[in-house]
Amino acid sequence: MAWMYLILAGLFEMVGVSLINKFNNEKSWQSVLYLLIGFGASFYFLNLAMNEITMGTAYAIWTGIGAAGGAVMGMLFYGEAKDWRRIICLFLIIGSAIGLKLVS
Repeated sequence: MAWMYLILAGLFEMVGVSLINKFNNEKSWQSVLYLLIGFGASFYFLNLAMNEITMGTAYAIWTGIGAAGGAVMGMLFYGEAKDWRRIICLFLIIGSAIGLKLVS
């Protein structure tokens, strides 16, 4: 179950990053509220995951999901560059997270 919590934490991290972009475009109290909910849920699920998964592994995977997911969302929804070198780097991040799971 801890790995499911960690994946949820990473997904909410992606939501939080996306909501930062929303806040930059629309400075309102709703944007701040959604931002706090997104990151709050991310930290909550990360906390649950760290009850069974070591801190280093959990943090690295959580960060990897958030970073890679944020970059993919930027490419898909916000018109960021889809350069092949960028995509290779994203695969390296994802591969590293999978590797940590396999050795943990």
